[in-house]
Amino acid sequence: MTVRLAAIEASFFRALNRIAEPLVRAGWGSPLLTPSGLIVLETTGWRTGIARRLPVLATMIEGHALVGSIRADRSHWVKNLRVTPDVRYWLGGRAREATAIVLDSDGEPPEIEMLPPRVRWVAAGLRTVLVAPNVAVAVLAPNGD
Repeated sequence: MTVRLAAIEASFFRALNRIAEPLVRAGWGSPLLTPSGLIVLETTGWRTGIARRLPVLATMIEGHALVGSIRADRSHWVKNLRVTPDVRYWLGGRAREATAIVLDSDGEPPEIEMLPPRVRWVAAGLRTVLVAPNVAVAVLAPNGD
């Protein structure tokens, strides 16, 4: 991707997130009545240490949120989760604390044994198919809600 195209892409997503993030954080589009919908994910910047929030599509399974990216090499939130897995996310207008488990083709497979059976089954299945270098999925495991 050229530098100019990457800058345009980044500007587009920043503008979109400025509009969507407050609505999603308030609960608009949350996966409450359906298994999938929008949440706001707050990560800590891997270089800056500054909190960053963005709306992402999530699927809920047994109280765990699964979020993904097909552009993991350019998704700062994926890089942030790899370095600092402690996150906050908003679901239905309510903030929740969680620990992220990143499933991708980089590095060692993460520990998933502590996940509930259905979530572990989905994570294990995803881990076997996530061989593309730009694909990542994160499981957001709640911290004692």
